[in-house]
Amino acid sequence: MKEAVGTSLVIIAAKSLIGFFGEGGETVIDWALLTTVGAFATGGIFIGIYLSKKIDGAKLKPIFGWFVLIMGVYIIIKETILK
Repeated sequence: MKEAVGTSLVIIAAKSLIGFFGEGGETVIDWALLTTVGAFATGGIFIGIYLSKKIDGAKLKPIFGWFVLIMGVYIIIKETILK
């Protein structure tokens, strides 16, 4: 389960980087915001590493499933109802 979560996060990061670099010079980048988000993400990585050693994979599976379900519903609502 931990490998599935890790793989999912790597794919999300790769897609985000491709989208970021795909913008090219078309938009102005708010470097302060980018640095702040990057700092929080880096902190989240270290917190995640710590928690992954404390949380059993069997407990992580339903949490990850609920997270994916909630994010899926959020995206569907955002793209259909709130558009």
